Amino acid sequence: MFVSLLACAPPASPRMAAEPMRVPTGAWQRDWIRRHGGPPDASVEVRYVQTPSMFGDLRIPADRPDVSQAASFADLSDAQLATLAHQNGFVGVTTMDGANATWHHEIDFQPAAGGADVGRIEPAGEGKMFEHALDDSYVESWSAIERGDGGFFAVRVERGGRVDQLLAVAGEHFIHARARAVALPPGESLTALIAKTQPPRDTLIAYLDCEISYGTTRGWQIERSTLPWQQGKRLAFADRIALDNNDRPVPRAAAAEEAWSFPVVGFSAGELRAMFATGADR
Repeated sequence: MFVSLLACAPPASPRMAAEPMRVPTGAWQRDWIRRHGGPPDASVEVRYVQTPSMFGDLRIPADRPDVSQAASFADLSDAQLATLAHQNGFVGVTTMDGANATWHHEIDFQPAAGGADVGRIEPAGEGKMFEHALDDSYVESWSAIERGDGGFFAVRVERGGRVDQLLAVAGEHFIHARARAVALPPGESLTALIAKTQPPRDTLIAYLDCEISYGTTRGWQIERSTLPWQQGKRLAFADRIALDNNDRPVPRAAAAEEAWSFPVVGFSAGELRAMFATGADR
């Protein structure tokens, strides 16, 4: 995923070099990617939300067809369904080892690649960073939307021994993911998997039924999603979070087979109440 700064960057001072690299917390947008020294490519809209541990990443092709009239998969033709396979996104946990970051994917829209998602990170000035693949196959430019300023939150829900839902919040920005009911078969990509297996329509829908949504906590409005009909709607998952008598986050109504955890809670009690209190709570 994210990797290092431009090769022409000035060398770090001895003091800077001794300081440990930190996870690039906040909400970010990708400006462009350059592959194998080619021209910058901005054809995919990318949003990345990083807490001190949990993260979310959503990638929507700019040329994704407009299917705003659809209310569900049932309203899409087979050809329209196939276009959704070009989307991407993943969520999980980020760890650092020196300047190297590893993004441990716990929910993936595309088939798992099989290799570790590792990159080397260096800052590029206030609110900017570049990424280089460890093998120099690409470089990416990133700009901060919001750095979070200590306001971070994350929820992790396991079901049946695997991560079923994950929410990462930095400042006023969130990414939420819900896993598909059944894991994807191995494949180079979702498009390659579909081309190879020629699945029936119900299986194709099952392949695509993985929601990764990005938006803001102001009303929990979804701005972009792998399920296009979710855009403009309120994130329903946010209404499943409540606060106990000590203003600690708890599930409002957890199913018997669900295991909830809140690995990151960096907002004040007042901020949490503003984020998660329902009309009845107020």
